[in-house]
Amino acid sequence: MRAVAVALLLVLASPAWADSDMPPAYWADRQLPDAGQEARALALMEELRCLVCQGQSIADSDAEMAGDMRDLVRRRIAAGERPAQIRGWLVERYGAWITYRPPAEPVTWPLWIAPLVLLGGGLALVAARLKRRSRT
Repeated sequence: MRAVAVALLLVLASPAWADSDMPPAYWADRQLPDAGQEARALALMEELRCLVCQGQSIADSDAEMAGDMRDLVRRRIAAGERPAQIRGWLVERYGAWITYRPPAEPVTWPLWIAPLVLLGGGLALVAARLKRRSRT
């Protein structure tokens, strides 16, 4: 009985162990002193997908990893790197899915073409319906 109680406590306490005891990264929630640099950093952070949430940008996410990435972006911008260089480094490290602006490569062509095909199909359906309706 005691072993079952200990096992149950361990299972219930496991989410608490998932939290980090580390303090947040310095630039995670602070703005850069230079307004131009901060604007470039924020624009880039809006384009980068959170590695934990994947449905939010790192600018919007409260995940610890997103805070670390915000810190990384701000540090690199402050060091003089261009946003394109930082984006390129992150894409090289994590893959093209990390950015909300995937590059136009043969692998991603379906992502760019599919909306046009769907729009064309929808317009064709509407035109066919209007043509059929005008006959009656």
